[in-house]
Amino acid sequence: MNDMISETPQIPVRMLNEFVYCPRLGYLEWVQGEFMHSSDTVDGAIKHRRVDKGGGVLPEKPQEQEHIHARSVSLGSDIMGITAKIDVVEGDGEVVTPVDYKRGKRPHVAGGVYAPEKVQLCAQGLLLREHGFSCNRGVIYFVSSKERVPVPMDQELMDDTLKAIDDFKNLVAAGQIPQPLENSPKCLRCSLAPVCLPDEVLFLNQRKDEIRPVYASDENSLPFYVQKAGAYVRKDGAQLIVEMDKEKIAEARLEDISQIVLFGHSTLTTPVIHECLRRSIPVTYLSYGGWFMGHTIGTGHKNVENRTAQYRASFDSGACLKIARGLVSAKISNCRTLMRRNWKGMEGDGGKAPAELINDMRGDMDSAGKADSLDSMLGIEGAAAGRYFRNFQSMFREESDSKYVFDFSGRNRRPPKDPVNAMLSLAYAMLAREWTIALSAVGLDPYRGFYHQPRFGRPALALDMMEPFRPLIADSTVITAVNNGEVRPSDFISAAGSCNLTDSGRKRFIGVFERRLGQEVTHPIFQYRISYRRILEVQARLLIRHLLGEIPDFPNFVTR
Repeated sequence: MNDMISETPQIPVRMLNEFVYCPRLGYLEWVQGEFMHSSDTVDGAIKHRRVDKGGGVLPEKPQEQEHIHARSVSLGSDIMGITAKIDVVEGDGEVVTPVDYKRGKRPHVAGGVYAPEKVQLCAQGLLLREHGFSCNRGVIYFVSSKERVPVPMDQELMDDTLKAIDDFKNLVAAGQIPQPLENSPKCLRCSLAPVCLPDEVLFLNQRKDEIRPVYASDENSLPFYVQKAGAYVRKDGAQLIVEMDKEKIAEARLEDISQIVLFGHSTLTTPVIHECLRRSIPVTYLSYGGWFMGHTIGTGHKNVENRTAQYRASFDSGACLKIARGLVSAKISNCRTLMRRNWKGMEGDGGKAPAELINDMRGDMDSAGKADSLDSMLGIEGAAAGRYFRNFQSMFREESDSKYVFDFSGRNRRPPKDPVNAMLSLAYAMLAREWTIALSAVGLDPYRGFYHQPRFGRPALALDMMEPFRPLIADSTVITAVNNGEVRPSDFISAAGSCNLTDSGRKRFIGVFERRLGQEVTHPIFQYRISYRRILEVQARLLIRHLLGEIPDFPNFVTR
């Protein structure tokens, strides 16, 4: 039995509907607290506004001919272990009928109603019976077609409903998520398909040959960067207004914003923060130089199972080593691929990365995959990083006089002492921010990792997960910015041994970084087209599936 569940609360009958429709969906929504809006759920909420107004009350002892018409009636039963908010209860005296509103049109099936809706309606009728009313039928009202479809509550339906209640309670008590549906058309319209990842889970368990692209939902919103020192951000209706010295310098619609990123000493008003919390828009704080300091979110994700599985694995040295091997090996592999694809070198090397370097990096990958401890892994990773950064400049284009735009001899940081290191540090800080937000959003703790050890204020899991993506997103951003001439030596200022981008240079660099996140690639495992921004969410959710025991190994993203 799940050690987190000692007392099961009453199950909402709408969750019973989800369970009958798909047991995995019911478990995800009720036990793990997962929910994502889709066009269907938003439309349904809009069409329920009228019946959701206020809380209807039924008379305790209705008179024989007393007419009853109550909206949004809440009832519960400790005996059955269910609760419901019934859209409408209508009738006369003790004889009543529950009316359940559905957003769509009446389906062309026997009886005019699908089984999950029948069970939900019947459960409402059973609650009314337990509270002293006579209820032998219910009604489904389809808003789009404006049709009322009666549903008789016969013994067969009541037996099916009581069995569904018992089955759902047993599933909750067992604490084991059901397997995904196989090749079901239900998945294609399910708002939780990006969380469930049904085809991906089945594919990784070798139970499916082909994958439908039901992955992380497409997001049109983007981060909103505020980097002007002393900028003041306020709310005006559904817009954010950025001011300097009481003069408006920028604006953005809240619905177009995925997160707010503040550099240095910028200011948000309390109404802006409240609205961001309400809309689940994270606010990220960076130092002026781009160092990730933290972020503000709402009450957080309700999925306790995810974090429990994460913490359990993080204290298991074998599990940590297994995950770390994959992460570091994938990072070195992606560094090697980036080197092979972008090698420019100096005149005379044929435009190809030296075979010895490529072979040595292949050896580093193999060593990482066989490391016998986290300490030895650190040594292997350090040697591979040294080899990689010694040759990093060879991926930059040459100027006309056979010199590079920027001189780069190796990695240094805190503070970075040259332009390339300044760009690398900023790109890594922004990538760490993206991973911290992605992990928080799916219900994981960004600060408890498997490879990086926990320290005060360090997002260890975010640093773990970003390892394979350092070359693919951060390093690639630096290479693109330099080779396209989007960042030039004049975009940097140096003082007291440190080097930083100017405001204008950083703005262009952030633009390159965001373009890279938005770039679509073919997923090397699942073979569908997907942007890097969405890949981060998919990888975070696949980690959950691995930690919960649904897939045997965590599939790292390794480009080819």
